[in-house]
Amino acid sequence: MPPAVVLVTGVSRWLGGALAAELAADPAITRVIGVDTVPPSPEMLRRLGRTEFVRADIRNPLIGKVIAAASVDTVVHMNISSTPAGSGGRVPMKELNVIGTMQLLAACQRAPSVRRFVLKSTSAVYGASSRDPAVFTETMQARQVPSGGFARDSVDIEGYVRSFARRRPDVEVAVLRFTNFIGPRIDSLLTGFLRMPLVPTALGYDARVQLLHEDDALAVLRRATTGSFTGTVNVGGAGTLLLSQAIRRLGRIELPLPSPALGSVGRLSRRFGFVDYSPEQMRFLNFGRVVDTSVLRTDFGYSPRFTTAAALADYARTVPPVVDPGTVHSVTDGLRSLLGRVGGAATAVEQRLRPAPPAPGLRAVRDA
Repeated sequence: MPPAVVLVTGVSRWLGGALAAELAADPAITRVIGVDTVPPSPEMLRRLGRTEFVRADIRNPLIGKVIAAASVDTVVHMNISSTPAGSGGRVPMKELNVIGTMQLLAACQRAPSVRRFVLKSTSAVYGASSRDPAVFTETMQARQVPSGGFARDSVDIEGYVRSFARRRPDVEVAVLRFTNFIGPRIDSLLTGFLRMPLVPTALGYDARVQLLHEDDALAVLRRATTGSFTGTVNVGGAGTLLLSQAIRRLGRIELPLPSPALGSVGRLSRRFGFVDYSPEQMRFLNFGRVVDTSVLRTDFGYSPRFTTAAALADYARTVPPVVDPGTVHSVTDGLRSLLGRVGGAATAVEQRLRPAPPAPGLRAVRDA
């Protein structure tokens, strides 16, 4: 039985707005309500069709009045920010993600009309470290729990959703752990990163990347909203690519940097608004992450149309190459050779400047 009244948060972004538009085009759904703190663009407003836009902040308890007044039976929570810059800083970002989710869940708990709750989560809850398994399943936990940022917020949000499911066992809850989005229209962290002419990577690392095409993400969200699946599911395209392969296929130039230098580049890119990459996302660029999608295909009943390679190829149509993909190897090898010579010189200087070890029995003391 399809839902009668659906509330979608985060409709001012491409994915949230696209989902609301898809649901609004379904005559079996009576009403679609879109909620966000900022109004959608004129183009998105036209696409939303009969979606009723409500400018509201989910951190405000007034969101409960919206749910109660419209007798909402299905809530799709997508208003989760992945970048501090997009939310005005880390503190507002955490307030929107964590406090906003708590207020939304409290409103759903008080509303007897709510029968289904769908959360757009992320595979970032698994973290990224050298101790990770080859493939994460839904029953696994992070080997190194994320300490901050978007991944930490997502871990907390999923915990609150599980608590809500225990308090309201009559509500069907679906948690969708998406891999990195990519496509011609969606604007994600990864698309911004791969759009740079020179793509910085961690020297000595080549992360495995699993991608999900925007059309598959939209199809999964719609199926989760109108279907009956309950539980947690990993959502990602079939297959993986190495980060270096993805960079070459897009005609970008890979710039391998030592990890300390990569952290500095990340801080500079955030400061000047190039790419808002946090330390946790930098770790992802080191180690990568791959999830098992068996539950998606069997229990959930959906097989992504795009593999990881096909999704990247579709995105590549909108990204003019900086160099001919055939010459990327020679350019990258030249940069690696230069960095190798610089690294060798730095090592030699470090060995010359390194202090002699303390005599046995003496304790080396440093000023705090």
